[in-house]
Amino acid sequence: MSNDDEIRPFRLDTPEEAIADMRRRIAATRWPTRELVTDRSQGVQLATVQELARYWTTDHDWRAFEAKLNALPQYTTDIDGVEIHFIHVRSQHEKALPLIMTHGWPGSVAELLGVIGPLTDPTAHGGRAEDAFHLVLPSLPGYGFSGEPTELGWENGRIARAWAELMNRLGYPRYVAQGGDVGAAVTDAMGRQGPEGLLGIHVNLLAGAIGIKDQLPAESEQERAAHDALNTFTTDGFGYFLEQTTRPQTIGYSLLDSPVGLAAWMLDHDTDSYYKISRAFVDGEPVGGLTRDSIVDNVTLYWLTGTGASAARWYWEFGRFLAAASAAGQAPPAVSVPVGFTTFPGEIWAAPRSWVETVYPDLAYFNEVDSGGHFAAWEEPDLFATEVRAAFRPLQKS
Repeated sequence: MSNDDEIRPFRLDTPEEAIADMRRRIAATRWPTRELVTDRSQGVQLATVQELARYWTTDHDWRAFEAKLNALPQYTTDIDGVEIHFIHVRSQHEKALPLIMTHGWPGSVAELLGVIGPLTDPTAHGGRAEDAFHLVLPSLPGYGFSGEPTELGWENGRIARAWAELMNRLGYPRYVAQGGDVGAAVTDAMGRQGPEGLLGIHVNLLAGAIGIKDQLPAESEQERAAHDALNTFTTDGFGYFLEQTTRPQTIGYSLLDSPVGLAAWMLDHDTDSYYKISRAFVDGEPVGGLTRDSIVDNVTLYWLTGTGASAARWYWEFGRFLAAASAAGQAPPAVSVPVGFTTFPGEIWAAPRSWVETVYPDLAYFNEVDSGGHFAAWEEPDLFATEVRAAFRPLQKS
């Protein structure tokens, strides 16, 4: 890895003019007419986005979120030509296990804030001292407060190598890794690279299922339901994925020009999370951590950092990498560390154990829980933390 090893403190101080400009743009939105259906089959519903916009300009307090972030230890460091932002919270428990967690799209470090307390201070959240973690939460390259890559090649493998370098710079000779969504793909790459010091990984999305769906079991009712969900995604929920995998620059112009356009694009991710988020705004009934404030915090972070296009480019890199590997007939190397997996019922495709074992034959931990969806750490932080503790408990003692 190139660049010096300096780690610099980071503090967020948003210019007031940037906030005022955002609000002016929201107020100047040209609205489409209402959708002609009663569900989300034509996209994000007008009532949902208009209520989000109203809340954004009248009730949301960005400064409160800014203060929440600034209350946490934040840093930046240059790795392989990109400035990487990360939150680093050390546990008070001396024998805590270092854990690097990676967010996804359309998320950010904002989606992981709810698990900081349960993971770093388990005794205050129903856990044991020996379940504690030192937590490292990096912003993906091109996301949030990290810099944008200025050259091609920042796919999962390169990010995984950067994360290994980050943990090395922080002085952690042994650690574990966790991720969902994009973070699951990066964490999977870390497990396959097996950098020195990595003890194990935990993921909550079977990210590779799309590419091998013809190889996944379809005998049981649960397996057939998972196939149905995966097929639904690839035929009727694939819009954002296809656009960002093929033309991220094109959608990027809209994402950096219209706050409301950005918000709608981010909400149109998956059916389960969309209806939960819609319920928070339209009905005033949030589900777990998916509150109006936390949702708008995350969208505002994307807007103020101007990362709509650069974040979308990860999908382009991902798609090109998979296509090249497929054309070359290259199978990925085996994962070289223990793997834990948790299936949350509201996930885009809730992977059965048989599917997970197809991808990870030496699966070390598996559990299916009763609540939570794609944004599991955000929606159900306590349940999510319980799963992370359980998956890594054997490694805590190693």
